[in-house]
Amino acid sequence: MLSTIITPRVSETDGVGHINNVYVPIWFEAGRRKIFEIFSPNLSFKQWKLALVNINIDYKDQLFLSDDVCIKTWINKIGNSSFQIGEKIEQMGRICAEGEATYVNYNFDIKVAEMLTPEIRSALEDLTIKKSK
Repeated sequence: MLSTIITPRVSETDGVGHINNVYVPIWFEAGRRKIFEIFSPNLSFKQWKLALVNINIDYKDQLFLSDDVCIKTWINKIGNSSFQIGEKIEQMGRICAEGEATYVNYNFDIKVAEMLTPEIRSALEDLTIKKSK
């Protein structure tokens, strides 16, 4: 599991004093950075291989300016050319948002999904949370 700390900014708050919901998917994306580096170590868009095909977010509790948040990110499922990311945002011990994002390993030059290489699959498996039986 990956953890990313975000310090909320004043500009991210809204008229009712909490972090606006539009920033949650942006923060989730920040938590995916290490996963992006698996596919493109230097994060070059010339070599970019990921297409976001689905995202779901459940808002559980309000987020506030006053305290840092922790984005937790892991791999839920790995397919042949795609994978699903699990993620949550915590603030002061509260789960404030949970989400899932699905990406496809995609060749933008020829516009086709490509199989995950054994090396990429292994790196993604390292981020999978093992469920106890």
